[in-house]
Amino acid sequence: MSFAKAVNLLRLAMMATSRQGVCLNDVEGEFGGVRRTAQRMIAALEEAFPATEHYVGDDGRHYWRLPSRAVAPLLTPSAEELVSLKSAITELERVDMNGEAIQLQSLERKVRALIPSDRTLRLATDEEALLEAMGFAARPGPRPSMNEAVDLAISEALKGPFELRIRYKGRGDAKPSWRTIEPLGLLLGSRRYLVGIDTAKRDGRYRHYRVEDILEAQVQTRIFIYPVEFDLGEYATRAFGSYHHEAEYGEVIWKFSPEAADRAARFQFHPSQEIEHLDDGSMLVRFKASGHLEMSWHLYAWGDSVEVLAPPSLIEMVHPYRRSDFAALP
Repeated sequence: MSFAKAVNLLRLAMMATSRQGVCLNDVEGEFGGVRRTAQRMIAALEEAFPATEHYVGDDGRHYWRLPSRAVAPLLTPSAEELVSLKSAITELERVDMNGEAIQLQSLERKVRALIPSDRTLRLATDEEALLEAMGFAARPGPRPSMNEAVDLAISEALKGPFELRIRYKGRGDAKPSWRTIEPLGLLLGSRRYLVGIDTAKRDGRYRHYRVEDILEAQVQTRIFIYPVEFDLGEYATRAFGSYHHEAEYGEVIWKFSPEAADRAARFQFHPSQEIEHLDDGSMLVRFKASGHLEMSWHLYAWGDSVEVLAPPSLIEMVHPYRRSDFAALP
C-alpha cells in the first residue's frame, strides 16, 4: 500500500468512528472517487480494522462504523496540530473572546493528557521548533483586563439564552448596581460591549455594557426568547468599531493620498465599504456607520495622508490633529 493510500485509509477510519459511521456516498464525497473506488476503500477498512461494524440505516443505506477504541492508539496529535491549537487560543485572546479561549485551553489540556508518555518528549521538541520557526509570540500592546468568571458567565448565558444578572458601573454611575439583562451578543473592538435588553426598562432599546465594567455576573435559570428582529451581524455594521451612536450614523467618506492609496487598499475599514480610485492616484473610501471617536483614533495613525470629506463633525475631530512627520503608515 502506498503512503498516500495509507493516509487516506486512516482518514476513513477516523470518519467511521462517528456515531453513524460512513456510507459509500460519504466516502465518495470525502475522497472524490467513484463508487468502485469507495467500495475498495471500505473493503480495505474492514481488512485493516476487523472491529468494523456493518449495518443498514433507517434510510436504507449501508453503513460501516468503527469503535473509537480501535483507532485511538493511531490518533496521537501531530506537532503541527498542537501548534495550530495554541495559535487559535492566542488569537481568541487577542480579540478578547476570553470565554472561548478558556474552553479551548481546557480542550488543549485534555488532548495533551491523552498523548502516550513515550511520545510526549518528541512532540514537545517538534512543537518548540515549529513555534520558533513561526516566530510565535503573544501580540504586544494594550488590551482590556480580563475577568475569567465574568467572561465564562457571559458565554454560558449567550448559549442558553439565559438571563444574566450583572453588577455594573456605567460611566455616569456613582457606584455599581445590580441589573438583570437579556444578553444578545458581544461586539468586539478596542473595547468589548455586551449588547442586551434591560429587563427593567423594556423600551425597545438595545443597551451596551462595557465588559470591563461588569464587576460580577450570575447566570440565571430563566430562559428568554431571542428577538427574531435582531441580527447581531447586521447590527454590528452600524458602527465603525464596537461603539454605537445612532445620532452619528450616516455616510462617511475618506480620501487617501496617492502615496497612501496602495496601502489603504489593503485594508477593510468597514464591511460595506466602497472603493473608488481617482485619476490622480488617490483613493476614496465610502461606507455608512457611527462611532466617530473610534474612527478618529484610527485615522490619526494615517497622519496627513488621509482627508475626511464627510461628515462635517468627523472633519472637525480629525483635521486639526493630522501630522506629516510619521515615519510609517499603518
